[in-house]
Amino acid sequence: MSAQDSCLSLIKYLLFVFNLFFFVLGSLIFCFGIWILIDKTSFVSFVGLSFMPLQIWSKALAISGILTMGLALLGCVGALKELRCLLGLYFGILLLLFAMQITLGILISTQRTRLERRVKDIVMETIQRYHAHPEESAAEESWDYVQFQLRCCGWNSPRDWFSIPSLSSNESEVHRVPCSCYNSSASNDSAIFEKLSFPQFSRLGPLARPRHSTDLCLVPANSDIYSEGCARSLQKWLHNNLISIVGICLGVGLLELSFMTLSIFLCRNLDQVYDRLARH
Repeated sequence: MSAQDSCLSLIKYLLFVFNLFFFVLGSLIFCFGIWILIDKTSFVSFVGLSFMPLQIWSKALAISGILTMGLALLGCVGALKELRCLLGLYFGILLLLFAMQITLGILISTQRTRLERRVKDIVMETIQRYHAHPEESAAEESWDYVQFQLRCCGWNSPRDWFSIPSLSSNESEVHRVPCSCYNSSASNDSAIFEKLSFPQFSRLGPLARPRHSTDLCLVPANSDIYSEGCARSLQKWLHNNLISIVGICLGVGLLELSFMTLSIFLCRNLDQVYDRLARH
């Protein structure tokens, strides 16, 4: 066996092993998404978060798993069976993904102001329609999760919640905000949550004790709530995690470039191998 044949064989099995790993990873992601979609109760009890938009996350994970499995299967079969058509299709899909990522990065960089304005409009619309349609609460659950994780309230400030019809009280003039705005670390008094009723979570056990929920869980605005708006908190989070975000993007881009290089190199050199076999 010549040095070129040995190199091609090494590339073939290297490409196969890498894609086999991503096929297994995609299978795990898909199964995880299906588990959340089918058995939400067990997942909520395990994680302990009662207000995550599970419907959205489960479908996103399932679709991501299927796409990862499909792309990895193309690479595995194309490399192992030395099929130029599959290797070419694998290269084309990776090239398309890479081009889309580059385009998205350029759009985010050049259209930053417009993007920020669009995000603000979406958030303010979500706040204005908070709990207006309880059966369609995915956006509200997502925003509650953002407020809880970033330790913020509203977009500009907690005052964004003061004019929301679903949060207004006829009994008093005290403004109320969702429970995801409550700063539990600022006070040891947890009585405010004990007075709230959440019968839909009673079967989930102690891990799912609902500190936050979009089921109209409200607290007075003059209690211990986060005083900072999420716009500023999001800017801080992006600034603090900028290196990690850029590193992950570069890592994914380099990985895709590596796979594209291996696949196109193997695809282009298969003709020479076939020609030598035909002559012999």
